[in-house]
Amino acid sequence: MTGATLFRQVGAPMPGKIFKLLVNVGDEVKAGETLLSTEAMKMETNVKAKEDGVVKEVLFKEGDQVQQGDLLVLLG
Repeated sequence: MTGATLFRQVGAPMPGKIFKLLVNVGDEVKAGETLLSTEAMKMETNVKAKEDGVVKEVLFKEGDQVQQGDLLVLLG
């Protein structure tokens, strides 16, 4: 895989609203670290990194509506 860049995708666990973003592009994150929280039916859900990485892209902003499975963050 010479020259290939592997990205890890972080998706929405359920439909809802992006309640709070806790990371920015360029941030280094550790496995288990909360990246953002979503809100659905007055319940807040933390979305965590499954692996260590660097935030390459954040695809939504606070207040945006998301659907289950929507790509939220790319880690590289």
